[in-house]
Amino acid sequence: MSIRFTRALCIGCGACTEICPGSLLALDAQGKAFMAHPENCWGCASCLKECPVSAIALYLGADMGGLGGTLRVRREGTRLLWTIQKPDGTEITIPVDSREANHY
Repeated sequence: MSIRFTRALCIGCGACTEICPGSLLALDAQGKAFMAHPENCWGCASCLKECPVSAIALYLGADMGGLGGTLRVRREGTRLLWTIQKPDGTEITIPVDSREANHY
């Protein structure tokens, strides 16, 4: 898995560092989120969902069928908006109501 941070967007809230189940995220000296060992990332996307400013993206490499795209998540109330940006710049947004996300 490959998590990418947009430093310019990061507000240093630390929400991602608290939610990461592998304790892989930290804040650097400038208060920006980073991952020292991305090879240990589980790809759970918890940090993406927790980031209030969409500063974290999941790189969708060929091994995931993404061929270089990225996945970001934005929260609007109870909805999570999962946005996939393809390498050509086009985007697809999938809305998910978080109240219904775990119903099978």
